[in-house]
Amino acid sequence: MKQRIFGLVSILIGIVLAFAIIEAGATLWLTLEDGHYTPASELFERTQNTYVRDMTRNSDCRYVDTLFPHPYVGFVHHANPPCGKPWVNNVGLFGDDFPTVKRTDRYTILLTGGSVASQLGQELRRPAQRYLEDELNRHYVSPNGKPFLVLNGGDGAWKEPQPFILFSLYATSVDAVVTLGGFNEHYFFNPGTPERLERPLSNFIDVNPFVADENFGDAAIGWVIGRVAGVLTRIPLLDHSHAAYMIIRGIEAVAKSKDVFSSDKKTTLASLFKMPDEIVQDHEREFQVQLGLYQKYERAIEAVARDNGVRTAYFLQPMPAWGKELTEEEKRNAGDLSYRDLYRRMVAGMMTLRERGLAMFDLGDIYKDEKGRIYADHIHCWRAADPAADSPGYTIMAERMAQDLAQVWGLKRK
Repeated sequence: MKQRIFGLVSILIGIVLAFAIIEAGATLWLTLEDGHYTPASELFERTQNTYVRDMTRNSDCRYVDTLFPHPYVGFVHHANPPCGKPWVNNVGLFGDDFPTVKRTDRYTILLTGGSVASQLGQELRRPAQRYLEDELNRHYVSPNGKPFLVLNGGDGAWKEPQPFILFSLYATSVDAVVTLGGFNEHYFFNPGTPERLERPLSNFIDVNPFVADENFGDAAIGWVIGRVAGVLTRIPLLDHSHAAYMIIRGIEAVAKSKDVFSSDKKTTLASLFKMPDEIVQDHEREFQVQLGLYQKYERAIEAVARDNGVRTAYFLQPMPAWGKELTEEEKRNAGDLSYRDLYRRMVAGMMTLRERGLAMFDLGDIYKDEKGRIYADHIHCWRAADPAADSPGYTIMAERMAQDLAQVWGLKRK
């Protein structure tokens, strides 16, 4: 009996020592990789941007499990259990339901764009902050004298033409439209990009199995692997383990690789939006073509708005690569900032639309005097852990946008 107990104790000690060695090795590796020691809990925070993290918080569901196919804008969200969100509205976005006809008790603004626009319009966390709506109602009187209502018309990975399409669907239901974008669009301005600006991002493939039909096995494997990673991240003990972080990071990398589909078929998602080779090889021409496409959709919004008596304004969002001295924490989470000059050149090109009468605004400098933390990751603004706390970045953004809207729309200050 004593020998058996001794043997079991020895095995247990051996297992503990093995785990300790693995954990020590992982900690050393990640310390060398990061240049300094970083707690595992902070590393886990980096695996997802804040928009995705808010969607999957306290859940073993993946972000893709919250998505729902849409016939016109590609993908939205759903409220169906077990992975849906109960606050998804009648159009698959977040916040108030979209009206079919204009409301007479509100001055309704459609705020559309990507995930930053969505967070500015209404956060996913509960209680939700409504930065732009609250700022307008605090300080300004609407054109019809009714309280402002800002409809949340943004979603993760959205870019033009999704904002144009969404506005076209509801142009008769709103009093004004505001776009906030630029960051998701800029990826298509990288030299050598083989596809037009309109090509939907990978979320479209995730919710449309037919597009990935010949790779359905890979899609299923990616779904299972991602779900396993989601479960592991919810185990409290593993949240403090560097070894667990490395394992989960590897799992997520494999899962993401399963989202990249190759095909020998003649008609594919890539072929539908393929840029001619002669344009791709001429980087200056390629830039101008993509810029022309981006401008086209903002001008199209303007045309539809004018025909429906809807006020407009267009905002190009700030980004960590320019316009602010980053804190050390922001630098660690911002990722590659080499896109700065390309992004600013794209902004300059879009700002020329002011000459054509569009109310176009550049928000690139709104954080120039801020010394504290503004950004949480590569683009989204940081928010404190307390859901009721305001985000400094989104608060400043809402203040600046409200001031610009007041100027261009002639709003009276309270």
